[in-house]
Amino acid sequence: MTVFTNDIMWFIDWYIILILGYAILIMSSYLVLAYLSTKELRSYLKKNSFVDYEVLLTSEFAPKLSLIAPAYNEGFTIEENVKSLLSLNYNNYQAIVVNDGSKDNSMEILINTYDLVLTELDINPKIETKKIKGIYTSRNAAFKKLIVVDKENGGKADALNAGLNIAQNPYVVCIDVDCILDKDSLLKLAKPFLESHGKRIIATGGVVRIANQCIIKNGRLVEVNVPDVMLSRIQVLEYLRAFLLGRMAWGRLDGLLLISGAFGAFDKEIALLAGGYDTKTVGEDMELVVRMRRYMLENKLPYTVCYIPDPLCWTEAPEDFKIFKKQRSRWMRGTIETLSFHKKMFLNPKYKLLGMLSVPYWTLFEFLAPGIEFIGLLVTLLFIVFGLLNWHFFFLLLLFVYTFAVFFSVIALFSEEQTYHKYPKQRDFFKLLLAAFIEPLYFHPMTVYAALVGYKEKIVGTKGWGEMTRKGFTKK
Repeated sequence: MTVFTNDIMWFIDWYIILILGYAILIMSSYLVLAYLSTKELRSYLKKNSFVDYEVLLTSEFAPKLSLIAPAYNEGFTIEENVKSLLSLNYNNYQAIVVNDGSKDNSMEILINTYDLVLTELDINPKIETKKIKGIYTSRNAAFKKLIVVDKENGGKADALNAGLNIAQNPYVVCIDVDCILDKDSLLKLAKPFLESHGKRIIATGGVVRIANQCIIKNGRLVEVNVPDVMLSRIQVLEYLRAFLLGRMAWGRLDGLLLISGAFGAFDKEIALLAGGYDTKTVGEDMELVVRMRRYMLENKLPYTVCYIPDPLCWTEAPEDFKIFKKQRSRWMRGTIETLSFHKKMFLNPKYKLLGMLSVPYWTLFEFLAPGIEFIGLLVTLLFIVFGLLNWHFFFLLLLFVYTFAVFFSVIALFSEEQTYHKYPKQRDFFKLLLAAFIEPLYFHPMTVYAALVGYKEKIVGTKGWGEMTRKGFTKK
C-alpha cells in the first residue's frame, strides 16, 4: 500500500511540475513576443510618421493590384462591401468578386446594384477550379474596376483560385467580402512591395479589427464603437492581442506563418508557382503562406513576408456561440491540416527559423494547448474525486493564471490606446477593460471547447466550412 501511495504522490508531483512548467513556458513566450512587438510597433510608427501616401497614389510605379473577394451567401452585407472595395484610395487596381454558388440573392443584388452584364475575358487558367458560369462587368463607367465571377460552389479556396486565374495584375489582394477596408488600406499594403530591396516580398498582411456595432456609410467606416454583445466585444480584445502583441513580433523575426485570410496581399507569380490555394484544407490562408515560404526556401530564393500594424480591415465577428463554435473549430482543423501537410518542416534546420521556431511554436502552443488544458482539467477532477488535490496550491495557480490573462489583455488595450486609439470614447475603453476581467471566465472556456470540437471534427473527417450567417453592418 505504501508503494502504491508513493507512486501516486510521484505522479502528482510530476503532473504539477509539467503543468506549471508548460504554463510558465507559454506565458514567457507571450511576454517575449509582446516585448518584440512593442519595439517593432514603435519603430514602424516612427519610420512612417512622415510618409506621404498621396505620392504613392499618383506614382506610375505604384504596384498594380487585383483584389479577389470570394462571396458565399453574403446578401446581407455584399452591397456595402463592394462599395468599400470600389472606393479605395488607389489607382492601379481591379476588384474581382467571386460568387461561389451562393444560394441566396447575392448575385441578384450585384447585378441590379452595379448594372452588370455578361462579358468575354481572355483568360489562361493555371489552376483547375469548379466550372465558371459567367463573368460580368458593369455598363456603368463608375464601376469599371469591378469584375464579378459567377461559378459553381467549390469552397473559399476554389473561389480564390478562380480569382487568381482571372487576375490581370502581378499582385493579388485576397480579402473576405464581408470586410470593410480603410480608405488608404491598399496604399499601405502596397508600400512594402515598392520598397523591397534584395529580398523578394512574397506577401504582406495587415491588422484586422471587429466592425460589430460600428457605423458604415456608403462602404466607409464612419464611426467606431465597441460591440454591445459581450462575445464579440471580447473578440476585439483577442484581435488586439493577436495582431498588436503577436504578429508584430513574428513579422520582426520574419517567422510569420499566417496572413489573415480576411486581408492579405501576395506575389501572384509565387502563389501560382506554389500551386495556389489548397482546396483540401479549411485553413487555406495559413497553408498558402507556409507553402509559399517553403517553396522559396527549398529553391534557395531570398524572400521575406511583411506585416503592417495599421488597422486596415474591419470584419464582422460572430455574436452567438453557435456561429463562434463553427468558426473556431474550423480554425483548429485548418491548423491541424497545415501542420500535418508540412510536418517535414518541424525542427528541420533546412527551413531555418520557420522549421526551428515558427512551426514548433504553432504545434506546441496553438495546436496542442487546448488538448493539454483539457487533459489537465480531467486530471484535476480525478484529484478532487479521490481527495488528492492541494486546494491551497490549486487556488494560487488559478489566481496566477487569471491575473496573467487579465494583465496581458490590459497590455494590448493600452498598446492600442498609445498607438492607433481607434476607440476614442472613454466608455468604450472601460467596456473593453471590463471585458478583460470577464474573458478568462467566460470566453476562454468557449474557445477551448470549440478547439476540442475541431479535434473531433478532424478525427471523424468533417469537411467544409459550415454555414456562417451574417447579420450585416450597422448603417447610418
